[in-house]
Amino acid sequence: MQANRPLSPHLQIYRWYLSMVMSIMNRVTGIALSVGLVLLAWWLVALASGPEAFDTVHSLAGSWFGLLVLFGFSAAWAYHLLSGIRHLAWDAGYGFDKHVTHKVGIVVLGGTAALTILVWVAVLIAA
Repeated sequence: MQANRPLSPHLQIYRWYLSMVMSIMNRVTGIALSVGLVLLAWWLVALASGPEAFDTVHSLAGSWFGLLVLFGFSAAWAYHLLSGIRHLAWDAGYGFDKHVTHKVGIVVLGGTAALTILVWVAVLIAA
């Protein structure tokens, strides 16, 4: 016997909007940060293992692909940080109006770009 009603909501019946995409991206960046911490642990183990192991990891991290991964990790960190602050404001009961969530979402995206660039400028100046 088949029911004549939807059994559960599906993404096809929802309209995509900025806050929904940002919520999904918050989860994606959390997973990316977890993977990045595994890579950090690999780097620390290589550091403790001796010069040969460290040189291997260091050369990989200094390659174009390694720098791309590090850039992605820093962008994920910046986004997750700013999105987490946004969620803290929501937990305190602020910013639930539709126009406010949209504006704050734009601020989070712009802040992510600015913070990522700021981190990389600082790293490149220090290097």
